[in-house]
Amino acid sequence: MRDLPAECQPVIIAARRSPITRRGGALSALPLEELAAPVIRAALSDAGLPGDAISDVILGNAVGGGGNIARLAALQAGLPLAVPGVTVDRQCGSGLEAVVLACRLIAAGAGDAYLAGGVESTSQAPIRARPGPPPEPYARARFAPDAIGDPDMIEAADTVAARFGISRARQDAFALSSHRRALAAAKAGRFAAEIVPMAGVQVDDGPRPTTSLQALAALPARRPGGTVTAGNACPLNDGAAVLAITSRARARALGHTRALAFVDAAAAGVDPNILGIGPVAAMAALRARRPDLTPDAARFIEFNEAFAAQVLASLDQIGVEADRVNRDGGAIALGHPFGASGAVLVVRLMAQARADGRPGDLGLAMMGIAGGIGLAAAFRVIAP
Repeated sequence: MRDLPAECQPVIIAARRSPITRRGGALSALPLEELAAPVIRAALSDAGLPGDAISDVILGNAVGGGGNIARLAALQAGLPLAVPGVTVDRQCGSGLEAVVLACRLIAAGAGDAYLAGGVESTSQAPIRARPGPPPEPYARARFAPDAIGDPDMIEAADTVAARFGISRARQDAFALSSHRRALAAAKAGRFAAEIVPMAGVQVDDGPRPTTSLQALAALPARRPGGTVTAGNACPLNDGAAVLAITSRARARALGHTRALAFVDAAAAGVDPNILGIGPVAAMAALRARRPDLTPDAARFIEFNEAFAAQVLASLDQIGVEADRVNRDGGAIALGHPFGASGAVLVVRLMAQARADGRPGDLGLAMMGIAGGIGLAAAFRVIAP
């Protein structure tokens, strides 16, 4: 997205999220709209925008009960009745896809102020059933035809680990680093400004100070012969994240002095049996359009940590050292509220841009997605 006029250049001016808590935990009683609404209000307030300036609310959701949760959450947040809402589903890439969609709408001139992000409550995910006598409950939707292969997430992560030579020891070391980084960031107060307290909760409950390599090594593999464990994989979580996205001209008029400009994004498909390496294909597609968007050029990189195995395999293929990503920890420690996780990545990029970003600094967000999809998005720090 090159040489856009200020009226059509998309920039993020506010980024907020809920605490991320484990399934059945402190946020489990909140329905989706009550998880998202306080975060919507906080992002809107931080942006300095009146509610009637919002062109649309775009939220991702993966395992909810259906319906248009974006519209429901917008109304719950008290936005004017005239503000619509649309819900997108790219499974765990849904929140990042919502942000990308809002940015592309601004670039197309369709509007100049959006609220975009995602929300998930794995605690309140409905029981789904296949028809038949009697109906049979199932845990998740299908992501690929059986003829191609539709493995569960743990099986797919084990396949990636075996195919790309990612050892159990390396996975455990990466998981430990995620916890240690998240704990250090929390202690330093680096999450405080982005978290919207709710239900008496002000902090994430995932990072574990007692985690050690010895403790991680003692955990059993989730599958016979596998290397994926509860310790080197993400937990199931509840949470929401919302970003206020405007044109650069609107950001300047509002007086914002630091923003995150959208550069470009790409999605690409891979074999669903090795779905975790989707980011490799997504980054290749992004660089085919924009050769300057190299990981080497990025100062900030956020990569969704569904499983240590798939993160490490993807980073090896892309050519990025693991210690360069998720400087404040990732989803193994903080949690993975599916529909919100992609938006959480951008909230984290925004926090880093504000803390010590310089104009021109490149930030990348990358995800592997169920069904064999990768999604990558690029942003630059700017002074509007």
